[in-house]
Amino acid sequence: MSILVNKDTKVIVQGITGSAGSYHTQKMVEYGTKIVGGITPGRSGIKIHSVPIFDTISEAIRNTDANVSVIFVPPAFASDAIMEAVDEEIDLVICITEGIPVLDMVKVKRYLEGKKTILIGPNCPGVITPEECKIGIMPGYIHKKGHVGVISRSGTLTYEAVYQLSQVGIGQSTVIGI
Repeated sequence: MSILVNKDTKVIVQGITGSAGSYHTQKMVEYGTKIVGGITPGRSGIKIHSVPIFDTISEAIRNTDANVSVIFVPPAFASDAIMEAVDEEIDLVICITEGIPVLDMVKVKRYLEGKKTILIGPNCPGVITPEECKIGIMPGYIHKKGHVGVISRSGTLTYEAVYQLSQVGIGQSTVIGI
């Protein structure tokens, strides 16, 4: 039984045209994740990895019914990207960006109070439900479908724990890197 994401999850990528956003979008698409849109202001109308680009998160959600956003925007703009997603009442925001100023994240934490959106991150590797949906930067090939949930604060230790579980035949239901 998975939590947070599954094969039906529809994902938008904030910052899809940057190098990290573009690279990891391709990896998520290859894994089978339903990437339904990307957001980069001023780039609406183009496609990257067959994913349509929108100017705003509002436009992306209106056109795709996305329920999760993954954020790959530069640190100076990440808190605004998170709050824009929260304003759209998206279910889950996964912020991969590292180096966001602490006071910006304090503002985000307060902004989230009483809202329905769940935030994972920032500076996290993401969330994966093996063989269904990978959102973030985790290496998909080490994960095996199963019944054990994994939550970790360290990306590298997450990968090591998952790899060792998979090697002894213990699959994972969902892996969350916080």
